[in-house]
Amino acid sequence: MQTIGATEVRKNWSSICDNVVRVRPNVIKRTRDYLFLSTREDILAMLSGVKCTVSTIHENDGSYTLATDEMDLAENADTENQALMNLAASILEYAIEYYDNYQLYSRSPNRSGHLPYVTKAFLLDDAERIKEEMLCHDGKN
Repeated sequence: MQTIGATEVRKNWSSICDNVVRVRPNVIKRTRDYLFLSTREDILAMLSGVKCTVSTIHENDGSYTLATDEMDLAENADTENQALMNLAASILEYAIEYYDNYQLYSRSPNRSGHLPYVTKAFLLDDAERIKEEMLCHDGKN
């Protein structure tokens, strides 16, 4: 694996960043740790296959409940589009909460698998863009 030493990164931070932006991501080695330095766009490209699947349930009262299959998040609204928008906003809010509590959430058995989804939502940083990335299917009522 090609790596750049932490000392070289400290000495040449600006040129290292320019290289990441203009050429390619870099792996930085510091003692036993490896750090991946990349642009937001490259990380989003790496996560392009990560899609939240959403179950859509038409409730008896005429409202819609949408729930993610990958995370325990659900929203209900009068229209399917509004429920989807609410769910996208909830995913973004959860992504921020996940990163605020990263040490706990990333090590919790019921939350560690959420990392690709919350990372993508965190980087998209817009409920409308998150909504566009979701895959919907009919659920059961």
